Amino acid sequence: MSIEDFKLEPLHDAKFVKSNLATFVQDGKKRSWEIVDAFDSVSVLIYHKTKKVFILVKQFRPAVYMNNSEGMSIELCAGIVDKKLSLKEIAKEEIEEECGYLVPLDNIDKVTSFHTAVGFAGSSQTLYYAQVDETMKVSDGGGIEDENIEVVELSVDDAYNFVYNEKLVRTSGLMFALMWWFKEVDNLSQD
Repeated sequence: MSIEDFKLEPLHDAKFVKSNLATFVQDGKKRSWEIVDAFDSVSVLIYHKTKKVFILVKQFRPAVYMNNSEGMSIELCAGIVDKKLSLKEIAKEEIEEECGYLVPLDNIDKVTSFHTAVGFAGSSQTLYYAQVDETMKVSDGGGIEDENIEVVELSVDDAYNFVYNEKLVRTSGLMFALMWWFKEVDNLSQD
């Protein structure tokens, strides 16, 4: 991938995020804080039970590019909550669009919800877990419209070391999800 003419400019008429200056009084002292108003999101840890791999996505992130010459991030399948659907229905759509698997709603389980980017946004993300196999495969994935998403398989054997590989750009949500899987799912299968 080749990136050229990368530059920053003020944001006008934002579609997905809005920057704001929050002013408030805390313990009697006037304060201010720059914040971003952003959509909540869903994410899904997808485990392919036959191949024994996690299905992840890799994509270019301009914000990562500012601090990393490649700008590529390895992430969970995810999407913003911008539709009048349940969170689980949005997760199901994202699994199909990004990774190419058609998963029944009953096979998508909520893990937990948490807040992301608390220093400047504080949006909520709901994490789901789904197991897939080749009978659910309906496309190559890759996203919709102008999304440029690469589907990545990470073996269970390599996943633990992946979490600690500081040379890779990976999200904290992905690292949490993998650690959750090793504690909750993998441990159950060994009992």
